[in-house]
Amino acid sequence: MTARPLAAAALAAALLMATATGCAQSVDPIERLGRKAAHAARQAARTHSKAGDTHAYRRWGLPSPLPPAPSSPSPRPHLRTAGPGLPPVVDHVPTHDKVVFLTYDDGAERDPRFVDLVRELRLPVSVFLTDSVVGPGYAHFARLRQVGANVQNHTLDHQPLQGLPYAGQRAEICGQQDKLRERFGLRPRLFRPPYGTYDPTTLRAAGDCGISAVVLWTKGQKPLRPGDIVPVGPPLVERTVSLLRQVQHRGLKVARLEDYL
Repeated sequence: MTARPLAAAALAAALLMATATGCAQSVDPIERLGRKAAHAARQAARTHSKAGDTHAYRRWGLPSPLPPAPSSPSPRPHLRTAGPGLPPVVDHVPTHDKVVFLTYDDGAERDPRFVDLVRELRLPVSVFLTDSVVGPGYAHFARLRQVGANVQNHTLDHQPLQGLPYAGQRAEICGQQDKLRERFGLRPRLFRPPYGTYDPTTLRAAGDCGISAVVLWTKGQKPLRPGDIVPVGPPLVERTVSLLRQVQHRGLKVARLEDYL
């Protein structure tokens, strides 16, 4: 048999074998091309995302990008407890880092633009939730958690705790701990009492519910200074952007409260 018929016979045998084995060998180049195309698409999406992040501050009306906060406090603040076995009460973080902390209460406003703001500017915000206020809106806060927000405890029903018996205060605090664990798989470390009012019984109940710090807020302090815990009320997007302008003007950064407490 000549070389040409031999080559034809070999080709026919190869085609027959490929058919019998599901054409595995013949598909490989196509699969490789598909993987390359998918990889190129992912790279392009990441590049586009990074380019968008670079200019996100402009979309929110800020004069410049927000600098990242320190990855960890240096040194970690020392917090004085209110007594043996009781959590500390904090209205200002004792730190030399040029940082402030943005906090949000209740969960009544669920503006989807706020999720976009937190995601695009990578804002490390802390949200103190009340179950009776959030109602059916927990999905909104699940999205906030996905983009970097931290969820903390603000009681079940937002009633003033000061003066209530231990059982009632424990039910309010531990009850919301349980709710947040059911919703998000976490038990918060931080607790903010409604209206900022509390008594020794509040601290004992909070400690028994696993709270490591009772968080108030910095009052009557203008302009902003390092360590301020800033409460932000509605409308959340507008108030947050206004505060961010002040933060930038003062040469400060927004840090994650949970990293310092």
